Amino acid sequence: MPLIGKRIVNTRATHQNSRFTALLQAHGAEVIEYPCIAIAPPEDDAPLRAALADLARFDWLVLTSANTVQTMAALFPEMEDAVEEIPIAAVGPATAKASAAYLGRKAILLPETFTAEALGKALPILPGQRVLIPASAIAPPTLAEQLTARGAIVTVVEAYRTIRGTGGADVAALLAQRRVDAVTFTSASTVDNFLARLESEGGSRASLTGVCLACIGPQTAAAAEAHGLTVDVMPATHTLDGLIAALGDYFVPVPAR
Repeated sequence: MPLIGKRIVNTRATHQNSRFTALLQAHGAEVIEYPCIAIAPPEDDAPLRAALADLARFDWLVLTSANTVQTMAALFPEMEDAVEEIPIAAVGPATAKASAAYLGRKAILLPETFTAEALGKALPILPGQRVLIPASAIAPPTLAEQLTARGAIVTVVEAYRTIRGTGGADVAALLAQRRVDAVTFTSASTVDNFLARLESEGGSRASLTGVCLACIGPQTAAAAEAHGLTVDVMPATHTLDGLIAALGDYFVPVPAR
């Protein structure tokens, strides 16, 4: 197992980091939990409530994050009844699993690759059909723009806010002591908030030199590169399992000559 003894930072939110930590530990890694995001309900949930109260007028409910599902279920305990009839599309298996767990409905569509762009291409919509996308306040408009260009009538409502996380290890000190082998990012917001949190706690981007930076997918990698970081690992399959497999490939020992 190439991850044995590797000290790997998990930047996922506290409520969702346990599975990733367990997977990394199962591969021998020493996990450093450093929650860089937290999820908060929208400051004004009236638009979300109005959209969900009128689900019958939509042809598709499109879910792009497990956080969206959990927030919807927390705010509206009656969601299981509300989504009984509407077809659901999910961006990836984690979101689909959340839909089944929290809404009691399986997604009937998953794209072949787990990105918003792929979902926008795969959704079998007809011109004039109505699509509801509850999403993060900072979600890129890409998916809505794609579907609108295909003739759909798209409604985007804020489902949750992403705020900076707290707690976990003193990563600034560990980086300064060269005791970190890799930092993992599973969304663009984990990148943004990792850098903001690190610098607010006395750390520096320079301390990331020589540390493997691993991103789960292209949007996350684009966010890292926009900050001037070099992405070392990005899996072909944009899942936690794919990310761990790609990290294993990165750390495979080079045979001695």
